Amino acid sequence: MTNPAALPTSSRLVPPAGPQRVLALAQLGNSVGDGAYYVTSALYFTHVVGLAPARVGLGLTVAWAVGSLVGVPLGRLADRRGPRGTAALLALATAAAVASFLVVRGFVPFVLAACAYASAQSGLAAARQALLAGLVPAGERTGLLAHLQSTLNAGLAVGAGLGGLALHAGTRAAYLGVFALDAVSFLLCAALLLRLPSPAAAAPVAVRRGQGLGVLRDGPYVLVTFLNTVLLLRMPLLSLGIPLWITERTEAPAWLVSALFVLNTGAVMVFQVRMARGVTDLATATRAIRRSGLVMLASCAVFALSSGATPLVAAGILVAGAVLQVMAEMQQSAGSWQLAFGLAPSDRMGEYQGFFGTGVTVARTMGPLVLMTLLVSWGTPGWLLLGGLMVGASYGMGPATTWAATRRVGDLPYTTAGNRSVGAATHAS
Repeated sequence: MTNPAALPTSSRLVPPAGPQRVLALAQLGNSVGDGAYYVTSALYFTHVVGLAPARVGLGLTVAWAVGSLVGVPLGRLADRRGPRGTAALLALATAAAVASFLVVRGFVPFVLAACAYASAQSGLAAARQALLAGLVPAGERTGLLAHLQSTLNAGLAVGAGLGGLALHAGTRAAYLGVFALDAVSFLLCAALLLRLPSPAAAAPVAVRRGQGLGVLRDGPYVLVTFLNTVLLLRMPLLSLGIPLWITERTEAPAWLVSALFVLNTGAVMVFQVRMARGVTDLATATRAIRRSGLVMLASCAVFALSSGATPLVAAGILVAGAVLQVMAEMQQSAGSWQLAFGLAPSDRMGEYQGFFGTGVTVARTMGPLVLMTLLVSWGTPGWLLLGGLMVGASYGMGPATTWAATRRVGDLPYTTAGNRSVGAATHAS
């Protein structure tokens, strides 16, 4: 495999031509639409549709709960029917769900449309991961996912800017234009996915007794997913925890919330690919996750220091905490990508990625309650407890990964020689 450091700068900034670049373009296309949707949807549903904010929150919670449940069966569908066609179909379903928001006029239709949207999004994520696994060699997947994460952030930033224009206009037509843009972006995504070749089918394996339970039967993988979900509590930290901390517990100016968001987004766009280069197997993935836990603990401690400081000092402390937080985020992301693929059987990649992806939904659903309790209610002790949870989960990932890799070698029929060596390396680390 070519050393990335020896490649020209342009090659390091974008994926190589072929399936990897098409996947990146598909990511860019729908992330622009999503960025515009994210910044306008709440106001659209409350100001244009006329729903109470509490009902919007309830409806979205129900929708993402449904989405987390259907992610695994839709991922299993991708394994059985092929990830390319399934991903394209689910991209079309997402476009239809977004378009249905244009005609929603009440709470029940809103919940139904939101459930369709969340279900299609969850299934699409699993199918795309299975498609990526089928088209990209194992040693290149984490690097590509780093590119896709950078592309995602770039697209979200552009989309957020377009959504900001709609918010400035404040008209019904502007809001409807945003939803139409998001629907079209998923149509573009579907068209790009259909340009990809179909991955070679994985070798079938014998059905074992009890295999109907699917991924839930794989206890080690379930444990790895749970620990990763704990680490993903960092996701609502930037959008909810830190803004509430700044406004409720510090003297820092409120506009710093936006500045820290820009800092995070920009850092991921510029540095995620570089941060992921050293993650090439299960051993390096667990080391990256352990480092991320320690850095996250330092970030939480720094954030806690901002309480009671003068506005200028508090702002400086918060920026320092945000820098540490995004460093931990990039390390944890790279490590978790490697584990998600490296511990999953090749013939059930969609099912396993669908289950691993439920961690994102659970973190987004439960995270607000957890963070509001720890940070807003408990203050500094809450920050330290949050950091302790991150360290505990990050250090627990090593033994859990060793268990999963050992099981993959000694028990399951889809083990490869590569898994054996990686399992041993993980144990040695």
